[in-house]
Amino acid sequence: MSSISLEKESPLDFLFTNPVGTALADTYLSFSQRRAALGLSNPGTVENIAREVQRDVFLTNYTFSGLRADLTKALSIAPLFQVSHALSMGSQGLPPYTFAALFGTNRIFMQGNVDNEGQLSTRFNYRWTPSLVTKTQIQMAPGNQSMMQLDNEYTGADFTASIKTLNPSALDGGLTGIYIGSYLQSVTPALALGMEAIWQRQALNQGPETALSFCGKYRGSDWVASAQLAAQGAISTSYWRRLTDKVEVGVDLNLQFAGLSGAGMMGGVRKEGVTTVGAKYDFRMSTFRAQVDSTGKLSCLLEKRVAPMVSLTFASEMDHVKQSAKVGLAVSIEAGSEDLVEPTGPPAQIPF
Repeated sequence: MSSISLEKESPLDFLFTNPVGTALADTYLSFSQRRAALGLSNPGTVENIAREVQRDVFLTNYTFSGLRADLTKALSIAPLFQVSHALSMGSQGLPPYTFAALFGTNRIFMQGNVDNEGQLSTRFNYRWTPSLVTKTQIQMAPGNQSMMQLDNEYTGADFTASIKTLNPSALDGGLTGIYIGSYLQSVTPALALGMEAIWQRQALNQGPETALSFCGKYRGSDWVASAQLAAQGAISTSYWRRLTDKVEVGVDLNLQFAGLSGAGMMGGVRKEGVTTVGAKYDFRMSTFRAQVDSTGKLSCLLEKRVAPMVSLTFASEMDHVKQSAKVGLAVSIEAGSEDLVEPTGPPAQIPF
């Protein structure tokens, strides 16, 4: 019997049956149990540590100028499949015409955009497990202008880890590109701490550059505060608060200390900073955003749904220092196929 039991034992059992391995296993199990007892939640990502202010309240990602018309047609809901046409006129950053297609399931998300000048932009995301998602973004434009970005993001119960690369290459005998690693961990139910490391090298005849930044996020009952400190001396802080069910406000401060490396030769440190204050109002059929910063720039944006499938957007920006103003007006129409059927099950968890 003893010889049979010895034959069934694994050759690697000594790693777990020795006193050191048993002590480490017990320590890890005790730590995991105490960690689970804290009831920590996922804090999000380092990249979106100030999401409540910069993406929800501020209108930086929504503003535009000129005239714009968007026509979107949904061909399917489960899986999600839709195409869209975008027309613009008098805009400084938008092409005159753009065609886009989108497809999404629980595991796959694909999106492609092409404009009248031949610039192509694609996104492909794949969910390997409920926690691990790989995101790919490629942009190609006439004149050998291209960009590729790869992002692997792991979302744990109380942390998020990410590894991102921009234009990675090892074909010339060395490693070039930009590589970013980030980690954000919930320490308490309200506090999360994290860090981000950057390694970049533009060409083999240039030396690599590294940078390290630290960040923190504290969440109250109806407010969120975050801060980020970069190695070059940049400090970013934000504060978001919900005043009522329909009103949100946010404050963002970016302070840059320039000339730290040459303070003795260049005559001291130069401080540059911008403070932005914004508010968001949600009405029954419309959303209004407004913000003003310390440089004298005032912006507002109004989104109003005039019909179940039609919405209007009005954007304006006034720069008092530069004595300039921009105005934008957009109409968005959403259409669906006649045989489009609403899904009866739970909504798909598309890896956007």
